[in-house]
Amino acid sequence: MSTLFSPFAIADLRLQNRIVIAPMCQYSADNGNASDWHLIHLGHLALSGAALLIIEATAVEPAGRITPADLGLWSADNETALKKVLNALRRHSPMPIAIQLAHAGRKASSHVPWDGGQLILPESGGWRAVAPSAVAHALGEPAPLALDNAALQGVVQAFVAAAQRAHRLGLDAIELHAAHGYLLHQFLSPLANRRDDAYGGSLENRMRFPLAVFEAVRATVPAAMPVGVRLSATDWVDPGCGWDLEQSVVFGQALQQRGCSFIHVSSGGVSPLQQIPLAPGYQVALAETIRRETGLPTIGVGLITEAAHAEAIVAEGRADLVALARAMLFDPRWPWHAAAELGAEINAPRQYWRSQPRGLSNLFAGAKIGQR
Repeated sequence: MSTLFSPFAIADLRLQNRIVIAPMCQYSADNGNASDWHLIHLGHLALSGAALLIIEATAVEPAGRITPADLGLWSADNETALKKVLNALRRHSPMPIAIQLAHAGRKASSHVPWDGGQLILPESGGWRAVAPSAVAHALGEPAPLALDNAALQGVVQAFVAAAQRAHRLGLDAIELHAAHGYLLHQFLSPLANRRDDAYGGSLENRMRFPLAVFEAVRATVPAAMPVGVRLSATDWVDPGCGWDLEQSVVFGQALQQRGCSFIHVSSGGVSPLQQIPLAPGYQVALAETIRRETGLPTIGVGLITEAAHAEAIVAEGRADLVALARAMLFDPRWPWHAAAELGAEINAPRQYWRSQPRGLSNLFAGAKIGQR
């Protein structure tokens, strides 16, 4: 039997297989409101046969958007718009749906990628970014505004309010975004965090704010709702200069002690000077170490595109689940094709049962096809 297509549970959330659709920013919202694009995009993915769909990085406040077109969950309008999308998805797919709550910090107020991705200055329609310290992300950019204690508490409350909205929407899990150089990662990394108060300097201090956000979110939703973290396990800079795997293990252990449900292991994003050794599964060894040292259910991600590779990762215990992003966009039926290759069954909508190629009549679970 295929391990990739065996069931798994994250706390009380039962998953039919080990395939996760990773969050992928679409930059297609209107003042944070989900649009028709989200209905089409997420609806497409909800029919893929994966075990869990994680909605893209969703800003907890307007200043936390990467771009003006980011999805948000800071207002009643945002909640209403997303509810319409979720209601449509649930009518046609039983797939569990999670959401990634995020704050971009100093990487906020940017153009969408297809318009270049550069910082948008306030005088050009952007806004002043905030961060742990007044340290710009890239050379030549203006420094962000360092968050004072009152503003920090405001960010915590923004995460809490967004988590409450996520629970009201009936979402199945929450993932907090502490990766890719965004605000929570900025607090963790000494490359972005130059504070000299209780939130900067030592590892304990740099972890303090991300842990406070986690604790506040964990406390505001029911215990049965999984709350996990997306983590950049290394900054990929010179040793001793930034955030690294050893510190990630300590952070993961602290999260585990506070009731974290899972950890989704990524890397990089905080420094333009990063040197990433791209290769298939290049982040899996990071996930394997964190899984071993924390005992947390772990999602591995990073250029995993082949079914046999994904199967080996979970079968060898290097990660509990594998997540796909760009590969899923390129091939939204990736789980079907993986099941066919690995000799497994996959759930598919009844409307698609007749699509099974000859010789794969046992691919779709429960399929019964008649013809007049």
